[in-house]
Amino acid sequence: MENEDYDMTVKTATAAEIQMNFPQYLGFVMNGGEVIVTENGEEVGRFIPRAGTTLTDSLTGILKTKADPADAREEGLREKYACID
Repeated sequence: MENEDYDMTVKTATAAEIQMNFPQYLGFVMNGGEVIVTENGEEVGRFIPRAGTTLTDSLTGILKTKADPADAREEGLREKYACID
């Protein structure tokens, strides 16, 4: 496991390292850490704790399901410019 200096709760590991040491990385994430996954020197993903730390978790119940982008844009413009139909 490589430690990132900027944050003690973030580690960087190659995909191969994670495959070989998955239980350790899983335990790290379950204890609040984050793992940046790299392959060929490029970030390809992240493992993060589930406990309400993701944007999608914080937006659950706020976003409409099957929202139409055109309707959302129109609604936003109506709110921004106080247009009345």
